[in-house]
Amino acid sequence: MAQQLITPKTSTLSSSEFFRRIDAIQPAVAVFDCDGTLWSGDAGVGFMQWSMESGLLSREACNWMDSRYRAYLRGEVSELAICGEMVQIYRDLRESELRQAVHTYFDAMIRPNIFPEMSEACNRLQQRGTVAWAVSSTNSWLIEDAMQHFGIPAERVLAARVRVSNGLIAEELLDIPTDEGKVHSLARVGITEPDAVFGNSIHDAAMLAIAKHPFVVNPTAELTEIAALQGWPIFQPGPVHA
Repeated sequence: MAQQLITPKTSTLSSSEFFRRIDAIQPAVAVFDCDGTLWSGDAGVGFMQWSMESGLLSREACNWMDSRYRAYLRGEVSELAICGEMVQIYRDLRESELRQAVHTYFDAMIRPNIFPEMSEACNRLQQRGTVAWAVSSTNSWLIEDAMQHFGIPAERVLAARVRVSNGLIAEELLDIPTDEGKVHSLARVGITEPDAVFGNSIHDAAMLAIAKHPFVVNPTAELTEIAALQGWPIFQPGPVHA
């Protein structure tokens, strides 16, 4: 008799089940992806488009970035490359100017789209002693500003980053946490097996795989398939009320 292949099945958690699950595991270290996980939408792409439309970038820089992003959508530019270029495009700007810009953008465009359940989960865990980290391929200025709403300090933010010299943004890349890069960035700060990881896309799959307790939040179709194969629980936050 042929042996039947058993495929792991994932469970979809209700809000109450989600909170019971994270309360039960009492993680010492929890890692959160940001775009699509803590809030709806992609703040990195949104800020790039906003900065082009607002005049923060020169016409030349806008044209170059637009052509590169279109090439990325066609599959001609890698995820790693575009994430780096979306930070390098701000070279020669004053960091203080960019910090003000990301604060204005996040407050108006992203803060209203924060998932209430994820904000509660992050704050609840930290109140119980969990050390929370944010890991994102979006630029570090935006993620550091955003994490003020989640109680995560800048020193526990791992995001796409370039060197800053004498207050001016340089082109030299220091980190691009995406795909396996998220695992490498965590390893550099001594985190190789986090107790809990929360992510929403295929670019979080490697990071979810090293967690003792992975949580798939608001998943893309690609990550939903992986979650089904791995038996990772899925949580779909309720709609935001912007």
